[in-house]
Amino acid sequence: MEQSLTDRIPAPTLVILAGLTVQLGSALAKSVFVLAGPLGTVFLRVALSAVLLTLIWRPRWQPIRSHWPLVLAYGAVLAVMNTCFYLAIDRIPLGIAVAIEFTGPLGLAVLKSRRWLDLVWVTLAAVGVLLLAPLQGSGLDPLGLMFAALAALAWAGYIVLAAAAGQVIPGLEGLVWAMIFGGLLLMPVGIGVAGASLFNGQLLLMSVAVATLSSVTYALELMALRRLPVNVFGVLLSVEPMLAATSGFFVLGETLTLRSLMAIVLISIAAAGAARYGVSAVE
Repeated sequence: MEQSLTDRIPAPTLVILAGLTVQLGSALAKSVFVLAGPLGTVFLRVALSAVLLTLIWRPRWQPIRSHWPLVLAYGAVLAVMNTCFYLAIDRIPLGIAVAIEFTGPLGLAVLKSRRWLDLVWVTLAAVGVLLLAPLQGSGLDPLGLMFAALAALAWAGYIVLAAAAGQVIPGLEGLVWAMIFGGLLLMPVGIGVAGASLFNGQLLLMSVAVATLSSVTYALELMALRRLPVNVFGVLLSVEPMLAATSGFFVLGETLTLRSLMAIVLISIAAAGAARYGVSAVE
């Protein structure tokens, strides 16, 4: 049987491509904050992603009818995670926000393991976070760092709920409905804050691009997970903070200090180590 194009692409390459699409999407989203702010932009991103996934997947109500509290919680955490992340990148560079956000799944993975080696990854991550602390001359917004930390906690919750939904709901049904619920939850805030700005042509065009990149990310990650062990997938995913820093530099012109770059590298190594040698947070 002839292989499809995606089957011919090595699975690790699919993970890297997924990382590039999601970070490029985040950089593009940040570039239009001036038009609708982070709250208006995150509403459009989640809502348009829900529309795209609904058109592609055509979710049915039957599979989630008896699990709607779980899916509603899944959607709520998804909305909180994206909102906190967008509020964070409104105040601090993209690469730093992504690095801090990675401490969420890292902490979850370590909590699921009791091996002494996990202390190494916790220590590396802690040093990385301390390097990002708003000390003298760092120039990092404390509120932005706090939002990034909240996004990390929400990401850990997202992983737990996504795993739970995946065990009882087939295919992408759970994700699509969670995205729909998340968009509905964000609607009052997004419309209340951004109002008529949501109908700006440039904003809508960029939001469609961001939503498309987000949908592509989900597809690439799912294809990769079918061919990769979860721990290897986690190691490859740990390059995302560096991809975010690269996207921030080329798309937004964000530059980082040597101290910030060292922090991003340490957190990436910690995430990779926990994924490779610890217990995966998504098992």
